[in-house]
Amino acid sequence: MDAAKEEFLREFGRDYGYPGGPKTIDEIRAIEFKRLGGMAYLDHAGATLYSELQMESIFKDLTANVYGNPHSQSDSSFATSDIVRSARQQVLDYLKASPKDYKCIFTSGATAALKLVGEAFPWSHQSSFVYTMENHNSVLGIREYALEQGAQAYAVNIEEAEHDTFTGNVASVRATKHQILTRNEAKFLDKDHTGSAYNLFAFPSECNFSGSKFSLELVKIVKEDLIRYSDGSPSFKGCWKVLIDAAKGCATDPPDLSKYNADFVVISFYKLFGYPTGLGALIVHTDAAKLLKRTYFSGGTVAASIADINYVKRREGIEELFEDGTIPFLSIASLCHGFKVLNSLTIPAISRHTSSLATYLRDILVALRHPNGTSVCTIYGSRSSKTLCNEMGPVVSFNLRQPDGSWVGHREVEKLASLSGIQLRTGCFCNPGACAKYLGLSHSDLASNIAAGHVCWDDCDIINGKPTGAVRVSLGYMSTYEDVKKFIDFVSTSFVSTRTHASDGSQFCGRSIHFADIGFENRYSASRFHLKSITVYPIKSCAGFSMDRWPLSSGGLLHDREWLLQSLTGETLTQKKMLERTFVEHQFKLVL
Repeated sequence: MDAAKEEFLREFGRDYGYPGGPKTIDEIRAIEFKRLGGMAYLDHAGATLYSELQMESIFKDLTANVYGNPHSQSDSSFATSDIVRSARQQVLDYLKASPKDYKCIFTSGATAALKLVGEAFPWSHQSSFVYTMENHNSVLGIREYALEQGAQAYAVNIEEAEHDTFTGNVASVRATKHQILTRNEAKFLDKDHTGSAYNLFAFPSECNFSGSKFSLELVKIVKEDLIRYSDGSPSFKGCWKVLIDAAKGCATDPPDLSKYNADFVVISFYKLFGYPTGLGALIVHTDAAKLLKRTYFSGGTVAASIADINYVKRREGIEELFEDGTIPFLSIASLCHGFKVLNSLTIPAISRHTSSLATYLRDILVALRHPNGTSVCTIYGSRSSKTLCNEMGPVVSFNLRQPDGSWVGHREVEKLASLSGIQLRTGCFCNPGACAKYLGLSHSDLASNIAAGHVCWDDCDIINGKPTGAVRVSLGYMSTYEDVKKFIDFVSTSFVSTRTHASDGSQFCGRSIHFADIGFENRYSASRFHLKSITVYPIKSCAGFSMDRWPLSSGGLLHDREWLLQSLTGETLTQKKMLERTFVEHQFKLVL
């Protein structure tokens, strides 16, 4: 064991690797994730990995049993119904939700669950849809349903929690209200509205951009109308319902619904244990479910209908009422095998394991420095008891800087990471509010970026000298110290500059090249390969020139990509932004 790992274990050994569990982390990786080989998979917030033993169990189950359509009345159909009923209970147990108070509605994923809430919620022109800035696009999409029905919508920043002097409990929360959005309000003003207006407040249990965890005390705070806005504006009257997007946080810290009575919670199962994909759930409080209204009906959701007259009798069961068509019963049958994996390790142990790795990575990245003393990494998100985000999930999001303070494009990091056998994610992660908040992007910046052609998932990673997204490393229950160490070494060797001296006394920064210990010369002997030519690119992204020989420096080919072009705003100009640069030729005279 090397010294670095020994030091890591001295600090995190109590939490790392499932001590006292049925298997160590090394055994889990060797037995259940053989397919990874030397790959470091670090995109568990995007999709975690399924265990190979988990898939073997699923295959044995499906090949040993016959599961029929649960809408039929055969023995195989009854067997399926039993499996589905058991799966619903497992989901409720995972969230510590009483079956008397909550129901599990299967959907095609967390996004479909959010859409269901948006389209069925009892919006009126007196309603409000309020959401924290740190929310996924799939949550933001709910506002379209609210606005179409004359309701208003706005985002909030949770600023500070105020605690009771005697009990220590949260007495109120101060928040900043963003622009109030309205549409079709006048269309509904002349309509009578009887009864109380219903409002919806949405927040994630864990931000998928930064990893910041929101305290579930927000559920009580919202329901008891304890939010105080910094501009002095009053809260809106009516009954508040609370939605928690647990798609990211549920894998390591599922909401405890026995303590926090949220009305709606959405999850996706591939985020928990990798398989199945295309399956999620809406966990809904029975009282809140009674408020939801469906327009569409389908097979499975009706007790009776008549084809040629306007008659339909809907089913009364909450699950049956909202699950259109035949549910994906074979995928549902596989859930028990995924939950078996998580339950064998236990969620508290998974949380401690992943947290130890994330904390270690965060500490190392913060400490990285260029030779001139400037920071290499800018990390986003932090613990703050004042804002009810007092814990961090197993996510580390950041951007890298050059020694002169300019940004390294996140897409460049992602592409180089892939070449190094590291899988991660870059961009805004479908969370535009968190992205703008942490990157300091104003509305003007965002409009300018869009005008420049920037869209999600493109290669425009720096515009007007500012990053448009970030690099995200996210960890899962099978992540290892070696995964994190490989990423740290990648950043250190690829993006931390080393200082060298040229013959004229000037200094420039190159990057170290590390070779394996097994002998570079033996692996690449002259008898196997013939060097035909060497192409050097002194100015990054411009045309190069070929030579039959060229001197080496400690950073590789001498003067290769030593210079770059910048715009007047300081933005590095690359081929992906200016393809015509490939035709820019230049002369270079080498004096040795």
